[in-house]
Amino acid sequence: MTDKGGGLTMWRYRRRFKLAGQSGRVTLRSRTDGLFSTLELEGRPIAEDWTPAIGPGAIRNHLLETTLPDGSALAVEAGYISSLNMGIAVRQDGRLVHESHPGRAIAYPEKYREQMAAFTDGSMRDAFKQNATGGAHSDIDFGAFKRNRIPLAVDIILGLLFFVIAKYTDLTTAAIIGAGLGLVLLVAQRITKIDLLGGLALFGIALMLASAGLALLFQSDDAVKYRTTVIGLISAGLFLADGLRGGNGLAIRLRNYLPYRGIDAGRLGIGMGLMGAVMAALNLLVALYTSTDVWLFYSTFADFVVSMGLILLVFQYAQGKIWRDAYPPYRQPEPAE
Repeated sequence: MTDKGGGLTMWRYRRRFKLAGQSGRVTLRSRTDGLFSTLELEGRPIAEDWTPAIGPGAIRNHLLETTLPDGSALAVEAGYISSLNMGIAVRQDGRLVHESHPGRAIAYPEKYREQMAAFTDGSMRDAFKQNATGGAHSDIDFGAFKRNRIPLAVDIILGLLFFVIAKYTDLTTAAIIGAGLGLVLLVAQRITKIDLLGGLALFGIALMLASAGLALLFQSDDAVKYRTTVIGLISAGLFLADGLRGGNGLAIRLRNYLPYRGIDAGRLGIGMGLMGAVMAALNLLVALYTSTDVWLFYSTFADFVVSMGLILLVFQYAQGKIWRDAYPPYRQPEPAE
């Protein structure tokens, strides 16, 4: 096995076993450049194996073999038992003597096999390159990150700016300045023809103006906190209505902004609507039962973490990976020209 140490270790798994009075251990390192495994007996490395991070070669299990002092053959099979966990099976002269996870099959997750086979063998870095150049037919189009890098950067900057302004002035001022900056960016986008705000620019600006209007109408920090719930429910309602009609308005614009392939616009609209309603309810709970500082931290940072978890579920639903036959039944979108 060639290990040049160039990859970043994302996770390390250690699986121990006993064999004829000897202590054994298999260490599996999931890295950006592949999966590396080492078999040790009494702390001494005996055998190694490696598979690439992506490609058909990544699918096979590792096999670590050696001959024991008594002449018997030791073979350790190692690999995935789920998307997030790994296990080993130890055999001596073909007889199973140890399983780290009894009854669990050691095999690359079935649902990712076809996707992985679309790549050529390589590292995670190679996966980004192959997706960006159309070299692999995966569920994720990493080229979308490159196309949308400016709107994504603008979104992050606006969020951080809102946090800073609100921290040093008040929430009403932050809401009004945010809406003003949105209008300036919209005008700049029209003049320069550079996509600064993504495919939902007008929708986003309209929500920011409504938010600023509520902040002006109700001059208090509490009103600004609750307006997030009000605006969230309005947004959720619009997405849900669009999704129920097939997703030909807001949802299809959002789909064009996402780096995911195979998204049903109708299911995306419904999913975003339901997610928006959940996030609006969570915001209301935080606004009602915590301080303004806690709410500000939640709305700027913690809210993002929660929404990322929910949005991954929405994408799974929109791609037909879960609840495929639930309403509305999943429809594979036509490929782009």
